[in-house]
Parts: sequence; structure tokens; C-alpha cells
Amino acid sequence: MWAELLPVGRSSASGGYRRYAWTGADADCRTWFREQAGARGLAYETDRNGNQWAWLGDPAAGNAVVTGSHLDSVPDGGAFDGPLGVVSAFAALDELRGRGARLTRPLGIVNFGDEEGARFGLACVGSRLTSGALTTEQAHRLTDADGITLPQAMERAGHDPDSVGPDPERLARIGAFVELHVEQGRALDLSGDRIGIASAIWPHGRWRFDFHGEANHAGTTRLADRHDPMPSYAETVLAARREAELAGAVATFGKVAVEPNGVNAIPSLVRGWLDARAADQESLDGVVAGVEKAARGYAAAHGVDLDVECESFTPVVDFDHTLRDELARILGSEADLRVPVLGTGAGHDAGILSGSIPTAMLFVRNPTGVSHSPAEYAAEDDCVAGVRALADVLEGLART
Repeated sequence: MWAELLPVGRSSASGGYRRYAWTGADADCRTWFREQAGARGLAYETDRNGNQWAWLGDPAAGNAVVTGSHLDSVPDGGAFDGPLGVVSAFAALDELRGRGARLTRPLGIVNFGDEEGARFGLACVGSRLTSGALTTEQAHRLTDADGITLPQAMERAGHDPDSVGPDPERLARIGAFVELHVEQGRALDLSGDRIGIASAIWPHGRWRFDFHGEANHAGTTRLADRHDPMPSYAETVLAARREAELAGAVATFGKVAVEPNGVNAIPSLVRGWLDARAADQESLDGVVAGVEKAARGYAAAHGVDLDVECESFTPVVDFDHTLRDELARILGSEADLRVPVLGTGAGHDAGILSGSIPTAMLFVRNPTGVSHSPAEYAAEDDCVAGVRALADVLEGLART
């Protein structure tokens, strides 16, 4: 399975992945998922929001146990973030069948669409729509860098955009959702453990900073006469780093757009996106407020205007304690397996769904801690340990 999926959407230039929502690479990933479901005799369906489902047993019976993740990527992302959870889900089902496990609850595998938000700027679109965290009207306003709206992209890919929206009936069928994911950090590597259980997801969000200046000639305009938004943006990037360090948080300007984007032109607009995350809401609020205050001061000093807009926000997610403790109990029965509980600063579909259904997460060791990069990695024996742990969890949950 891993070998079949590995080349899909891979860039020969960077070695990273460009699997953006509702593109050709996304369609290839969806075909792969459908074929994996068919090869196992599972009932397959695509829901109103473009999420893919494969079912063992009748989901209408309710109280289903579901696992899975996503197959899309960030620009030039790694091979493991998302796909490891989907591949491991199918592999865990194979393991359960090999054991002759007798399940009394329906078992589902899911591929959530547009988790990374690389194309339309909002993460976890598929799960947000399903849970009602994103309305149909808000989804229809999402636009990519080329001006293509989400409805246009979905329609071109053969999906009805008018059908998107909350899906409470589907969620009501699910008794537990467990997402396996490569760890995006080095906590497990430092502790020497292969597998971990998530405790919580830090609050996080994305803010857009628009610095409006005045376009002019780079060679003839005196420095004193300029209304250049670039210095204000550059100083704000450094301010974000300082504010994050003071708060023990993280803050990153990882995306920027410049107009008119000419080598010999002073920009009229510099637009930067801030990704900020912290262990608690108070710290996150302090970081964002500090960055905005500094940015407004820099903008005033350079004679430019500033607009700040929060494009997305996810509050702290404290995973369901009962389900989390049940995972620890199931995995704790393995004499040679120690499973630490750890928090994460990365957002996931499991976090979005946690307000609607009981959710939990398993992490697989990442020896480098690198993620959202072609260098993202997990050793094969650790991945196999993840599959076995997931199979144990699914069997333990689906037999009760």
C-alpha cells in the first residue's frame, strides 16, 4: 500500500508532496482509497462534504468505531503526515482479520478532505463542514490563489458543491474516532517510546496581516518619500519570533504575497499569514496581541496602513478522557509496550470532531521531529508497531 501511494503528487524538483484539495493528485489519492476499500470487500461511500468512507458492518447500526486521517499535503510536504494514518487503518483491518477478531460494532475507515488547507487557506475543511464548525456559506466563500472558489473546484472534480454542510446524522452513528498520526515533534524519540497517546491539542489559529503602502519606482524614489510596506512586514516577522519566545509559544510567518511583486518596484501591498500556537488560550491571546501591536507601530512609522483578520481559529482540544484512558488500558496490557501521554501543537481532524463525538489520537515516533517537509520520516518497525497498536485499540473498542 505504501509503495502504491508514495509517488502520487510527488514533486521531482523538491521530493515533497503537492496533494492539494480537488486537484489531479487529490483525485489519484481518492482512487487509491476507493480501490483499497474494494479490495477488502468494504462498503464505500463519499459523503456530502467529499470525505471518503469504507465500512465493515452496517454503519446505520450505530456506535461505530472509526479510524483514519487525511491524504492531502502542505506545499512540498512529507509522505507521513496524514497518509500514515490512512494506510495504517487499512493495515490494522488486515491485522484484525488475520487474528480472526470478532467485532460486535461497525468499523469505519475515513479519508477527510482538505485537512491541511494548502489550497483554500483553511485547515480541516472536510471535518469542519461535517461537524458544523464551518457553514455552507463560509465554505462557498473560500478561494484559492488563482481566484477559483471551493464550489468551482469541487464541481470541476465531479462533486456537487451545493450538497456541502453539517452532517449530524453521520456523526451520530460514530461511537469513537481514533486517529493515528506521525508525531510532529521529538517527544517520543527523546523518551525512547514507539507509540504515544494524545492528551490535548494546543489552541491555534491563522491571522492575515495586510500592509498597504504605495507602489513606486525602486530606483528613483527617495527613502524619505516612500510608503513601503515591506520593512513593516519584515519587522513584524521578527516581532512574532520575540513574542513567541517570551510566551513559550510558537509563531510563524510562513506565507507571504507581494503586489506588484517586481524587482524594481516598491510594493503597494505585502500580505503575510501568521500561524500562532500556545499551550493555553491566555498565552496565545498575548502573543497575537503583542504581534499586532508591534505591527501597527511599524506600519505607522513607515506611513502604511494595516488590516488584520483572523482567518481561522481552533480552541484548545482536551481529548475525551474516558476514551483516552480506555486506549491506555488496552495498550497497557502489552507487557513490552510503554505508552506515554503527550500534548501537541498541531491541529488534526480528531480535534475538530472532538466537540461532536469522542475522539482520541495515537502518535508514531518521528526520529527527527521534522514535519511538513520532504525530510519527514518514521522507521518501518515503528510504523508496524503503530499498526499493531491501532489494531489492538480497534479490537478492544469494537468488541465492547
